[in-house]
Amino acid sequence: MNTNVFADRVRALQAAMSSHGVQACVVLSSDPHLSEYLPGHWQGRQWLSGFDGSAGTLVVTESDAGLWTDSRYWEQADNDLAGTGITTMRAGAPDVPGPIEWLAATLSAGACISVDGQVLAIRTQRQWQETLAGTGIKLSCDRDLLDDIWAQRPGLPQGTVFEHLPPFACRSRKDNLAAVRTAMERHKADWHWISSLDDIAWLFNLRGNDVPYNPVFLAHALIGKDSARLFVAPGKIPAEIVQALLQDGISIEPYDAVAGALACLAETELLLFDPARTTVGVLASAAFVGKTEALNPTQLLKSCKTDAEVEHVRRTMEHDGAALCDFFAWFEDALGATRITELTIDEKITEARTRRPNFVTPSFGTIAAFNANGAMPHYHATDRSHAEIEGNGLLLIDSGGQYLGGTTDITRVVPVGQVSDAQKRDYTAVLKGNIALSLAVFPRGTMSPLLDTVARMPIWQAGADYGHGTGHGVGYFMNVHEGPQSIAYRATVNPDMAMQPGMITSNEPGLYRPGMWGIRIENLVLAVPAVETEFGEFLKFETLTLCPIDTRCIALDLLTQAERMWLNDYHAEVRRRLLPLVSGPAQDWLIQRTAEI
Repeated sequence: MNTNVFADRVRALQAAMSSHGVQACVVLSSDPHLSEYLPGHWQGRQWLSGFDGSAGTLVVTESDAGLWTDSRYWEQADNDLAGTGITTMRAGAPDVPGPIEWLAATLSAGACISVDGQVLAIRTQRQWQETLAGTGIKLSCDRDLLDDIWAQRPGLPQGTVFEHLPPFACRSRKDNLAAVRTAMERHKADWHWISSLDDIAWLFNLRGNDVPYNPVFLAHALIGKDSARLFVAPGKIPAEIVQALLQDGISIEPYDAVAGALACLAETELLLFDPARTTVGVLASAAFVGKTEALNPTQLLKSCKTDAEVEHVRRTMEHDGAALCDFFAWFEDALGATRITELTIDEKITEARTRRPNFVTPSFGTIAAFNANGAMPHYHATDRSHAEIEGNGLLLIDSGGQYLGGTTDITRVVPVGQVSDAQKRDYTAVLKGNIALSLAVFPRGTMSPLLDTVARMPIWQAGADYGHGTGHGVGYFMNVHEGPQSIAYRATVNPDMAMQPGMITSNEPGLYRPGMWGIRIENLVLAVPAVETEFGEFLKFETLTLCPIDTRCIALDLLTQAERMWLNDYHAEVRRRLLPLVSGPAQDWLIQRTAEI
């Protein structure tokens, strides 16, 4: 789209700001559920700026506009914002203040900052208020200025809700509700409010397609001691499922009935809510009820997969790995004989997964990035901007699938033509980091961010680093990114991040050289018991992902004997479990790529 369009939209917002007596407007990448992937109705930041990365905050003042985004998107933001008049603000760089810190230093006393409270987390609002304390700058959360200027704003999604059924649904709704109510009792709460969509979908064993890649639907929930109320747009839940929910003590109410329901809660009652997963605007109606705060109990409950769920995940990983064998066999045969672009990679890898049982959708937009494009960790090819896979270099492919029996997320880097010694050294450093975390043993309850340095050490030793975390939680036919655990040393540590058995987490160290290449090797790992001694209970990781790691990119002299043994053992397990599921060229490829080193 012509960049003048985005400049015009920013000017329209500035005019709306002026009419409301506002000196700055903050446009978040958020919705009333604080989702990572947003329905079109709440993609205002993208509509205003043209930047379509999954993370970013747009700040518009009377004379300036800046977009804050982290290192995964710096290059993309520079490209997307060129000509719009919007400045890329490199969030996380040492000389770049945060959006509110910048506004506190830029605006004068008496100025007003407007942000839509319907999409602002309560915890974030408190942090902003602390930053603005003493400046004389007001934070207003009572309007969405985009309503004044976005004439063709999309409506809310109307996808149909469906049940996640046995055998893949391994816990009943009644069991899930009972577990939440037990947690409510610990907090002495009469009610529990939930807005986060993955928590709601998990709690009620329901799934949907309102949000790209995540099998969730727009809803809020209010859980009582002996009742449950699900707020969802009329018609989204089929009648037979409504009846099943009613039999389980769950009433269905309109999505827009939230304010009235919260306003009716009594002063003598206590409402449990999660300030990081509830917005200012949504909770504003709960003016009279008493309140207590904690992590949504569903966060920890769903993060610790049951033995039955883990077994389904293992089978899912086998089929996902077999799909990747089909894809890579095709890729290596077609390379040099057929025109292949980054877009082709996405098409073919999705086709391969579609042929596997119980596949539903991709779990995120495939990242296929050749050479310099791989240096942008969340790069995505488009019709107007993509590379052809030809010549020499490295191809990074980060992809995943949503299956009824689990969610997958895997990154592999493969050679195209000749690979340089420098590329092999970088690849090997990343592989060493992945292996180091795969072999880690640690006390149960270790704060997950502390594990980050285990994977990062070999890369630091090579004089390099990477800007993203090493690991995120992964759902069970649910969001590919979930908490509460996060393997990222820059994350603020809190007790909710403790590693527990049953948690599935990504292991994805990387190394990126802007303008040259990017490397990331990612497997999903499961926390399992390791040993119990007089010093306590220890955990280790079981690698769940099953797909060869390309040995052609390794500088073998840089691997220790223990690292070689781990890789050979991993490849033997991959070969053993995938051979029965593949045939022909895929089988030949699997055998070749799992040969011992």
